[in-house]
Amino acid sequence: MSGKSEVKESSGKISKKEPKHEVVILLAEDDDGHVELITSTLHDAGVLNEVIRFRDGEETLEFFYGNGKKPAVKEGLSYLLLLDIRMPRTDGVQVLERLKGDPRYQRMPIIMLTTTDEPREIERCHALGCNSYVTKPIAFTDFVEKLRRLGLFIMVIEIPKL
Repeated sequence: MSGKSEVKESSGKISKKEPKHEVVILLAEDDDGHVELITSTLHDAGVLNEVIRFRDGEETLEFFYGNGKKPAVKEGLSYLLLLDIRMPRTDGVQVLERLKGDPRYQRMPIIMLTTTDEPREIERCHALGCNSYVTKPIAFTDFVEKLRRLGLFIMVIEIPKL
């Protein structure tokens, strides 16, 4: 977003408001069906942010650290990571631990979005610094409703820039 937007107040006065800065949604999810469902439901809920998808933990970490290439993450932008746990190569817990252990990314919100509802796994993720933990329900309609609510949540939270 760029520039100021005009807002007409109830008094009839028009004021200029700075637009809320855009948040890039990072989606680390290996299941193509879940990716389609997540992105379409968030879009239907009004979340029109850019979404960058990673197919596994290695791709996710490469975005932040480059792994021999220049990292793709951009300083000065805000990111929100939706992170699955069960992924090939490097799992979501390992990604969470690495990112939350790095002072550059500690403030970036990470929401675990996974089928794993084991209490020990949930506690471990919170201990490592995840900001929220959302379990993907088995029932399609329940999953869609959780994603819709997540979309509403994303639209109202303030996320710090890196």
